[in-house]
Amino acid sequence: MPDPDDHLLAELTALAGGTLPPRRRARLEARVAESPELAELLESQRRAVGALRSVEVRAPDDLRRRIARERAGRRSAWLRPPALAGGLAVAAAFALVLALVLPGGAAAPSVVEAAELATLPSQADAPSQHPARPKLLDARAEGLPFPDWAEKFGWRAAGRRVDEVGGRRAVTVFYEKEGRRIGYTILSGDALDVPGRARPAMRERLRLHSLKDDGRLVVTWRRDGRTCVLSGAGVERDVLLDLAAWPQ
Repeated sequence: MPDPDDHLLAELTALAGGTLPPRRRARLEARVAESPELAELLESQRRAVGALRSVEVRAPDDLRRRIARERAGRRSAWLRPPALAGGLAVAAAFALVLALVLPGGAAAPSVVEAAELATLPSQADAPSQHPARPKLLDARAEGLPFPDWAEKFGWRAAGRRVDEVGGRRAVTVFYEKEGRRIGYTILSGDALDVPGRARPAMRERLRLHSLKDDGRLVVTWRRDGRTCVLSGAGVERDVLLDLAAWPQ
């Protein structure tokens, strides 16, 4: 395999650091699966990112502000690395930028990036109904339960997956109804910022926000300080709002 270019190295490092948006990540993971050389390089990137994150360094304020300006308005939220000599030097430098963006590691993902997890395939079977609490599934993330919407709304659990986005653990449960599919994701860490273009709503005294992205509807809200994201295509806004606000 020819030496990878800087763009590919940057994507591999973003994948290793958990900051590559889900749609690009799925394509890159498929490419890595077919290439032992890329798989080896990805493992090297993961070791480099892990080593850098273990050194708890805070970037100078001027660098943080400069990086924040670069990230403003960018949906992808990743930076092109400088052209240093040697592929691993390029990747390591890029990993260092990621490690310095925020204290403790990579930059926080956006709500839209978290919603893209709903477009990915399941990794595991759907959780079953909780044996003692029929409104819930036997699955939790960050101490929060996932709802069982089958009886009340007809949306049946259809699978689940676990990802890392921007250094945060993200657990997604998928639901299906009449050929449509939605994903409900709970993220670890502090609550994410609500997108400025989101439209507010109130249901059951719960404040929610909704927006359209690439033909999909996204609803986000906070539960016990965690960010929750519900996303799907071909589903009406009121449907997702009612599902999100259903008392558990």
